[in-house]
Formats: sequence, structure tokens, C-alpha cells
Amino acid sequence: MLSVPSARLSLRTRPAPALRLRQRLLFLWAGALFVAGDAVFWLMFAAVLSSSGLATLDGAVHSFTVDSRSSLATGLLAAVSAVTSPTVMAAVGGLVGVVWAVWKKELWRPAVLIGAMVLSVVLAAVIKLEVSRSRPPSSDFLLGPDDALSFPSGHTLGAAVFALVLSYLLVSRARTRTTAVVAYSAAALLTLLVAYSRLYLGYHWLTDVVASIGVALGVFGLAVFVDAVRYGRANPVTPPD
Repeated sequence: MLSVPSARLSLRTRPAPALRLRQRLLFLWAGALFVAGDAVFWLMFAAVLSSSGLATLDGAVHSFTVDSRSSLATGLLAAVSAVTSPTVMAAVGGLVGVVWAVWKKELWRPAVLIGAMVLSVVLAAVIKLEVSRSRPPSSDFLLGPDDALSFPSGHTLGAAVFALVLSYLLVSRARTRTTAVVAYSAAALLTLLVAYSRLYLGYHWLTDVVASIGVALGVFGLAVFVDAVRYGRANPVTPPD
């Protein structure tokens, strides 16, 4: 009779170190992402204000992308830009969250995804107004006029946050290294493709898209942190009696 409670106690207490370690690693990862993203953003902001650092390459990169245009690349990158606009990405994020919640009958992960997308939209709007940076010459725009502000790139920010946060929410429960590598590699490639499309189409400077990646990393880090807090509450550790 004594063996049954003993077995139950073992099952309750044995995972405790692993749970604590996993939560601490998530906190460390979240902090590293936030610090790295914050550093990238403020470096780009300082470079833009002082016309130094990476900002000295803005003109050269813009000229290079304009000069390297071709009909095939234009068609592809115009399509990429169209389907990753801030409005489209916000709608996609909301739709994925709702479908996920209904299909899987869970609220937490869809809520984290939707919250991250909302935050990215708000941050893009606020930063654009605060910095008030002009876009490159309108004569180089390939998809018509756009009088919105330039810093940061809303396309790049929205796509990066969606891809990174969705990848994390999916693979963090799978716990397979191959899945994680594939998911995060795809997220990085999508982010770079969208960033390049905005440079190629003439609507942003190099520092705009790099700053967007920095903000996206910060939002990603915040999402991981929030999920790590929930992870600890959802997996309470019961100390031995």
C-alpha cells in the first residue's frame, strides 16, 4: 500500500529541476533577445540622427538596389511586399490566432501571437511619428506613391514578429531540434526577403529595415518572457513533503 503514494510523490517531484531549468533558460533567452533587439534599434536610431555608422551606407545601398532591378525580380518582390503589408500581416495574425483557438481549443498561444502582432503595429506607428524620417526619392518607387514615414519598415517588422513568434509557439512545445532549426531558419529567410523587397522597391533605407529587425527581436523576446511566466504557472512544482 505504501508503494502507490511513494510512486505518486516521485512523479510529482522528479520533474521539478527540469521545469525550473527550462523556465530559467526561457527567461535568459528572452532577455538576450530583448537586449539584442534594443541595441540594434538604438544604434540605428542614433545613426539616422547623426548621419553616421550604418546610415552612411543608406544612399549607396539604395542606388545599388535601384540599379539592379529586373522584370523577374520586380514581379516576385512586388508580390512579397503586397502580401506582407502591415494591414495584411495584422489580419493574418488575427486570423491564425482565431483559427488556432477554435481548432486546438486553447487560448494562451493564440493570445500571445495576436498580442505580439498588435504590439508591432502600435510600435511601428509610434516610432514613425516620433522619428518622422522621409522615404527615399519618390521617383524610385516601383508600386506607386506612398506618403507614409520611413523609419522603421512596417512590412519588415510585422513579417518578422509574425514569423518568429509563431515559430517559437509551435516549436517550443515540440522540443525537437530539427523542427526548431527549420522553423527559425524559415522565419529568418522570410524576414530578410521582406526587408530586401522594401529596399528593392525603393520605399526604405537600409537603416529602416535593420531597425525593424531590432524592434522585432525585442517584441519576440517579450513574447518569450510572457510565455515563460505562464510556463511556470502552468507547470507548478510541488515540493516534497
